[in-house]
Amino acid sequence: MRATTADQIRVRHERPTSESLQRRRSLRISTVIALVLASVLALVQLFPLLWMVSGALKPPEEATSSSLIPESPTLDNIVTVFTRIPFARYLANSLGVSVAVTVLLVGFGAMAGYALARLRFRGREAIFAMFFSTLLVALPVILVPLFYVVSRMGLTDTYAGLILPVAFTAFPVFLMRQFYLSFPRELEEAADLDGAGYLRRFTRVVLPLSKPMLASLGVITFLATWNSFLWPLTVARDRDLWVVQVGIATFQSQYGGEWNLIMAASLLAAIPTLLVFLFLQRQIIESIKASGLKG
Repeated sequence: MRATTADQIRVRHERPTSESLQRRRSLRISTVIALVLASVLALVQLFPLLWMVSGALKPPEEATSSSLIPESPTLDNIVTVFTRIPFARYLANSLGVSVAVTVLLVGFGAMAGYALARLRFRGREAIFAMFFSTLLVALPVILVPLFYVVSRMGLTDTYAGLILPVAFTAFPVFLMRQFYLSFPRELEEAADLDGAGYLRRFTRVVLPLSKPMLASLGVITFLATWNSFLWPLTVARDRDLWVVQVGIATFQSQYGGEWNLIMAASLLAAIPTLLVFLFLQRQIIESIKASGLKG
């Protein structure tokens, strides 16, 4: 009799109630709605990429066609991009400038961020406030005075002019300072017991443990520099110094453009960034989470 009562109680507990069924049904419906919305958003984001690939494979007579699938796909556009302009040189310039800016920004950001987070000196907060205030000023606002300064220094039409004005910005300093403020002090105090100074503590303890954040900062800096257009267009009139984004603009004219070539050049320019994303997507996601940036 006791066993029968216990079985009835167990069956009663295992039997789903109408409330639990309703909760499961609501959860299932919300999951389906979330998947549908995510699919629509993914399609919206992917459509320009698909349109670019389609346009790169279309012959000139189909360049303005609204069809996504080319009727006569061809690779002549890609060949023409390399033969009409020195596109390979533009790619090399973009790669060199992006790597140099990334190395300088990450190195300077790590050192300045650590100094502003850990070192105690007079005016530290004022210096950080000045750094932070520059984040509120966009490049187009200071473009003319920045170009004036660079031209007075004789850096126009040089690689230094392409690299240095954008290699010391406030964002890496701000990002690394916030990271070092949450860095465990116990690790640095352990190094202090071994007699390590600030420099040795930074190079032997802090810097190796900052690799994930430095990698995230490096990835996001490389992508931003690779896609930059306004400053390279302003400071470099010599065609041998043009980067790939400026080179693509040569296929546009006042009254139109060769869209098949523009799409082919854009596809070639997007390949390095796509490869960076495929190999370092975890660092990119971490950098977006750490910096609070939104797409």
